[in-house]
Amino acid sequence: MVNFTIDQIRDLMDKPTNIRNMSVIAHVDHGKSTLTDSLVSKAGIIANAKAGDMRFTDTRDDEKERGITIKSTAISMYFELEKEDVASIKQKTNGNEFLINLIDSPGHVDFSSEVTAALRVTDGALVVVDCVEGVCVQTETVLRQSLGERIKPVVVINKVDRALLELQMDKESLYQSFQRTVESVNVIISTYHDDALGDVQVYPDQGTVAFGSGLHGWCFTLRQFAARYSKKFGVDKEKMMAKLWGDNYFNPATKKWTTKGVDESGKPLDRAFNMFVLDPIFKIFDAIINHKKEALFPMLQKLDIKLLQDEKDLEGKALLKVVMRKFLPAGDSLLEMIVINLPSPATAQRYRVETLYEGPMDDESAIGIRDCDPKGPLVLYVSKMVPTSDKGRFYAFGRVFSGTVKSGPKIRIQGPNYLPGKKEDLFVKSIQRTVLMMGRYIEPIEDCPAGNIVGLVGIDQFLLKSGTLTSSETAHNMKVMRFSVSPVVQVAVEVKNAADLPKLVEGLKRLSKSDPCVQAWIAETGEHIVAGAGELHLEICLKDLQDDHAGVPLKISDPVVPYRETVKAESSMVALSKSQNKHNRLYVKAMPLDDEVTKAIEDGKVNPRDDFKARARVLADEYGWDVTDARKIWCFGPDTTGPNLLVDATKGVQYLNEIKDSCIAAFQWATK
Repeated sequence: MVNFTIDQIRDLMDKPTNIRNMSVIAHVDHGKSTLTDSLVSKAGIIANAKAGDMRFTDTRDDEKERGITIKSTAISMYFELEKEDVASIKQKTNGNEFLINLIDSPGHVDFSSEVTAALRVTDGALVVVDCVEGVCVQTETVLRQSLGERIKPVVVINKVDRALLELQMDKESLYQSFQRTVESVNVIISTYHDDALGDVQVYPDQGTVAFGSGLHGWCFTLRQFAARYSKKFGVDKEKMMAKLWGDNYFNPATKKWTTKGVDESGKPLDRAFNMFVLDPIFKIFDAIINHKKEALFPMLQKLDIKLLQDEKDLEGKALLKVVMRKFLPAGDSLLEMIVINLPSPATAQRYRVETLYEGPMDDESAIGIRDCDPKGPLVLYVSKMVPTSDKGRFYAFGRVFSGTVKSGPKIRIQGPNYLPGKKEDLFVKSIQRTVLMMGRYIEPIEDCPAGNIVGLVGIDQFLLKSGTLTSSETAHNMKVMRFSVSPVVQVAVEVKNAADLPKLVEGLKRLSKSDPCVQAWIAETGEHIVAGAGELHLEICLKDLQDDHAGVPLKISDPVVPYRETVKAESSMVALSKSQNKHNRLYVKAMPLDDEVTKAIEDGKVNPRDDFKARARVLADEYGWDVTDARKIWCFGPDTTGPNLLVDATKGVQYLNEIKDSCIAAFQWATK
């Protein structure tokens, strides 16, 4: 039974301090969707018994068949925190009811553009790490991306049941493995440290690391155990949490705490984490797996776990699932960790506005974003398009950063190439409907205030993949998302039946809308080319194209990977070219750019849209350029934003502007 109504969610939308926008990120197959099930079942959207097997956020058929997430899926949930835990929240709150907007994202490297789109609209991330495999390549990539967007992480160490049942680890080696995993995550976090975000390293004794098993549906942070033991020891919860991790030992004979691993007579002592946290879990596992039911029931009584009659007759893993879910329910501990440790939009937008907004930090839109003000000018960023059940139409999926979005009034739809004051890449239209995304369902709502994630109907034909919606004429764009993968694998597609060509062209347009990373264009040879991030990504895109977007049988060529050239050293001679009438001579030479400069261009620190004097100052001060050269950068290439520069190095030549456009066009062709 769903334990909230859409009206309750709509009421909470007006309290930005009580909203948490978060995404679930991890390496492929570390258990994101399975863990998300525990959260979804806590909100009553799916039955408890099915959580872990159902993978509610994997909505497509091919996701179910392959067992991987392909598209990121959003879902909104209502959660009530215990009244005494509200005091642990270090930011402003209003009551104990919370709205959690969760986005489950794919882990496969081919789909990391979906992760980027999910991260842009969230403020916190739940990083899932497999306790057996530890931190993997993709874990590092997604963590780096999230820290670059100034998103605060909390960590879940998943699949603990495997360590117990398959690897049969003892308590101390399990503790050591947890500690190594937490350290590896913290190394990555400190490598990409950002002063504005502050220290976001994760520590189990501060409740920012959870341990559990998504498949079995149990999970805990030290906060739950500290709550159990703090009454017994008569100390407060925070002190108890600090004792339950690290080199803290309890001597049961003298009832004293110590930081030495041995007692006075030299006998080794048990670490507090092993004794108070792992011991009850190990005992339950042992009693159930080795069929010692007579030992199990007194233990459950002590832990205050009540089983129904038919649950008592279960055996093995089925019984283990039921008992562990009642002992340490995953939904409670994860939602508690999310609510207490992740920032609300009101907190996060203060420090995220600089990385999000392109314009000056003192204009009305930037101030609206910083204050997360529902009455300010509208600023909404559309990060991706989600196909609707109505063929060929899309919901624009994004987040309101300032103002309130509703159907009716006309708003400005600014594409990625829009410049303030110009008319290109700009439409002024009204939104038909606003909807709430709920996994595989949608719920209509009247309007949506700042700080929330929303779907919009009726503007898909004015945007390609992403864009900014504003109500203010002076508003700049939100910064374009930087993807960590680029579409490098290409195939040519053609129709089997020539009469279907218009359908293919239409289908390709829809395909490039539906995926943040895929690109489709017509080559010089007249072939239709589709490019994706990898073979799996392409395979899925082509299946979508054939079945949904175009709906016609296609012939597909073998995949090709394009080659690229680069400049390794300054050219030894100056190339000369004369114009047709022999009156003009053009001299060109190529030289490599500093790695730091290319990185600065890719990160957006040096931007083609910056004021040329300000840009020259940065290049001269930080990268040792000559100021006159830096002021005479004609263009960036390819696509006017790439890390290749065309610099005019002439002195005292007249009428240069007459050939500037032609030179720029030639440079763009050459760098493509």
